[in-house]
Amino acid sequence: MNEKAYKEARKRVKKKKDFYEHFTTYVVMSVFFLLLNLVTAPGQWWFYWPILGWGFGVVFHYLDVFGIPGLGTLSRDWEERAMEEEIKKIEGKRNGLYASDDYEELTLKELPRQKRSRWSDDELV
Repeated sequence: MNEKAYKEARKRVKKKKDFYEHFTTYVVMSVFFLLLNLVTAPGQWWFYWPILGWGFGVVFHYLDVFGIPGLGTLSRDWEERAMEEEIKKIEGKRNGLYASDDYEELTLKELPRQKRSRWSDDELV
């Protein structure tokens, strides 16, 4: 295994783990704030303010770790992945192979004919 790739993978896994710990703490503390509000001031709702403020931090932490969902072109390593895919495609065309290593030919099964009483086979598209 490439040592540089291992260090990069280790760094990414640590960032993901840190986010999951942050999110778990946020959920637990949100429940705590709700319960504390119910016990100390049942008619005056304040618990949502710390939850809302902390929630912004969780969202920004998520975006830092995982990027913006659906916008893969904005992620840090998108260009590198796109280059690798293009190289595979070019090499595959040169060698007369498909670009994808996991290419699998698909076959369709013939469905058994069923008795149709309301229409004829001519009417089917």
